[in-house]
Amino acid sequence: MALQKGKLNSDPTTGFGVNSKDAGARLARKDGSVNIIKEGVSFIDGQSLYHTMLSIPSWKFWSILFTIYLSINVLFALVYLLVGIEHLGGIETGSLSRNFMEAFFFSTQTYTTVGYGRISPIGVLTSAIASFEAFMGVLSFALASGLFYGRFSRPKAYLYFSDVALLSPYKQGTALMFRLVPYKNNQLTEAEVKLTLAMQVKTGEVVKNEFYQLPVEFSKLNSLVLNWTIVHAINEESPLWGLSLKELKEAKAELLVFLKAFDEVFSSSVVARTSYTATEFIDNAKFKPMYHASPEKKATILHIDALNDFELLS
Repeated sequence: MALQKGKLNSDPTTGFGVNSKDAGARLARKDGSVNIIKEGVSFIDGQSLYHTMLSIPSWKFWSILFTIYLSINVLFALVYLLVGIEHLGGIETGSLSRNFMEAFFFSTQTYTTVGYGRISPIGVLTSAIASFEAFMGVLSFALASGLFYGRFSRPKAYLYFSDVALLSPYKQGTALMFRLVPYKNNQLTEAEVKLTLAMQVKTGEVVKNEFYQLPVEFSKLNSLVLNWTIVHAINEESPLWGLSLKELKEAKAELLVFLKAFDEVFSSSVVARTSYTATEFIDNAKFKPMYHASPEKKATILHIDALNDFELLS
């Protein structure tokens, strides 16, 4: 079911299509990335390996590096066995598994250019293979170091967003609100947030995705040090005016969140994105406080783990 088009003007600059029947589920994922799968191009052309390696989670990053390192050394160990184990001087020959392990660890020492010296290549072919492996090792470790530095030095917002958005009592009315909190020891200033509401709206017999900019109580903060509750008052000027939570779900409403701030350490702007679908709206609830004074009244204690704490109202 789609809502009937009202008097509010839709925002055509969001970049998302208006044909609702051609769109999938939510427009953006919880991590802020767009929910789009690109086809019609080869996998290699459609991927930026550098961007992928910089943006994937740390456990994936290290898993990929370790897998590549292990695979290359296994491959070269098999090549040394294929050439002949007798062409590796100083090796202690034995069973096939022992020979493979000796060749594998010789490969790791050559690949990392450590070269302990117990085992050495004999003959032109084996020496050429070892030289090529050492060359590959130098290049790959240079690339890995560059990627590691890029991940380490890339500025990030380091913000947690609440899992849900609440429809809460607000100034004799109702407001849509969610909150966020910085969880690192970085200092963010000049924080600015922008909200866009996406809904399926019916114009005549045509159902389209409409996008509305939602004004908030405070769209800017000079310094983001505690949690920040973003509040959109639902009044007669709001596209949410008069709509129940059931109607929002039927219209497949989705709140798109974009936040920009300035990181003083990196002297650079950082951004964070997320989205909330109507199924992640909680009606008639309010957030619980996240911070309080320390027992000695000398500091403020901020409970990051209380970001999603809320209570239902009677």
